[in-house]
Amino acid sequence: MHKIVKGVVQKGKGYAGTLGFPTVNIPLADDISGIFAARVTVKEGEAPYMAAVFADPKRKILEAHILDFEDDLVGQEIGIELFEKIRETEKFESEDDLRAAIAEDIKKVRRKL
Repeated sequence: MHKIVKGVVQKGKGYAGTLGFPTVNIPLADDISGIFAARVTVKEGEAPYMAAVFADPKRKILEAHILDFEDDLVGQEIGIELFEKIRETEKFESEDDLRAAIAEDIKKVRRKL
């Protein structure tokens, strides 16, 4: 899979941040779902950042945990280039299970990109 999604970053609820994995959120028009390895372009001409991306077609949102990046991007347009689906979305029994799955997703992204 190779798809580019652009949008203006919206303020989210901050739940992923409480788990230790803050995300940037942009609107999602397509029916994409799953967890993806991706690159995020913050500013034209700059090198892209690696990211683990959660696509949620029910909430129509794309959430990207940008690796090694901490700036606040709310209100800025970014581009998210989805490269490879890592796994399907799933429900977890506990926050610890979710945290472990996200950490594993990030390891996979670092190996792929």
